[in-house]
Amino acid sequence: MINPDDYFEPVSIDKPLWQNLSDHSCLSHNLTINTESNPLARIDGFKLAIIGVPDDRRSPNKGCGSAPDRIRENLYMLSRLSGKSGIADLGNLKKGISFEDTLAALKDVLAFLQENGTMALILGGSSALVTAIDKVLSDREKSYNYLTVDSRIDLISEKKEKDSFNYLGDLIYNKKTTLYNFTVVGYQSYLNDLQVINRFRKLNFDLLRIGEVRDAIQETEPVFRDSHLVTFDISAVRLSDAPGTFAPSPNGFYSEEICLLARYAGLSDNLRIFSLLEVNPLLDNRNQTCALAAQIIWFFLDSFTQKQNESLILGRDNSGRFVKYHVSVKDMDEDLIFIKSTITNRWWIELCEKGKTSYIACSYRDYLRANENEVPQRWMRAIARS
Repeated sequence: MINPDDYFEPVSIDKPLWQNLSDHSCLSHNLTINTESNPLARIDGFKLAIIGVPDDRRSPNKGCGSAPDRIRENLYMLSRLSGKSGIADLGNLKKGISFEDTLAALKDVLAFLQENGTMALILGGSSALVTAIDKVLSDREKSYNYLTVDSRIDLISEKKEKDSFNYLGDLIYNKKTTLYNFTVVGYQSYLNDLQVINRFRKLNFDLLRIGEVRDAIQETEPVFRDSHLVTFDISAVRLSDAPGTFAPSPNGFYSEEICLLARYAGLSDNLRIFSLLEVNPLLDNRNQTCALAAQIIWFFLDSFTQKQNESLILGRDNSGRFVKYHVSVKDMDEDLIFIKSTITNRWWIELCEKGKTSYIACSYRDYLRANENEVPQRWMRAIARS
């Protein structure tokens, strides 16, 4: 059992001078909040727990450690969700004497939440926190999928100290990790080393340029659906929409697009941990980035409360919820088997490897392409990784 007093500073933020909604209509009334006047006795029993990590060490983005409370100030003022949410805000993780101490404390808390079936939502802080998350998932999952929404692939070819811009090497080259698939959504080619891109492609990872995503943003929903860990780096949003970060770009996602991607993440059946990182209030303009970060979280929470958890019953032919379609593709010995939900209209491809059946999230477009004798790229990359 984790004692909240040992790990967390209670939430303590100033009441806003002005807000658009009445107190009762605000999101804060959906949440169980750990405060000094009303402390939490325990942190289990919730569907989702919000954790602030106010630590910007091992990152050039100095100032992002102040982001959790600034995001909260904006988040609590947004509209409440319908029904009972089962969401708690645990407060801010106590900052360790060293950054390694902070990572160890985060690992303890995440492991406890995972054991008790509680999803974690982390407000960072920097991307350097991902190494602790990897250890938790690797200890619990035989394999896991990691998706990041980012303008850059955070790996540097030359030998350099690991920081928030160079943490991926600790994941993909670590023999103890159980990372199975890594996906980057929205990377910008001119900000990335071509050698790094080619290295990731050889590993059959999913790399989606921002232009590809923008052309058919709905096609990203399946990769979110298959992910156990999702991180959003706020620098994936263009500078004019999110100036408050250390390494912004004039190009990037629009605010509406990043919120839609957060909605896809919240609907994921497999998601265990979601994190929003690299927001820096010291570099912000009139609170613009912190307000956008709060709206990203709101869209995630809104969809989280509505998700269907269909992956748990995918293999049950007697559920009455799914329809199977067998598609013959030229030069393939066996049919591709597509499965469609009659409730949500979501699609999957059945994958049989080494006597084991699994399901890859896909889209209706993948089904249409298969009917035109085009094997879906999702299926081909999954076969190559297995």
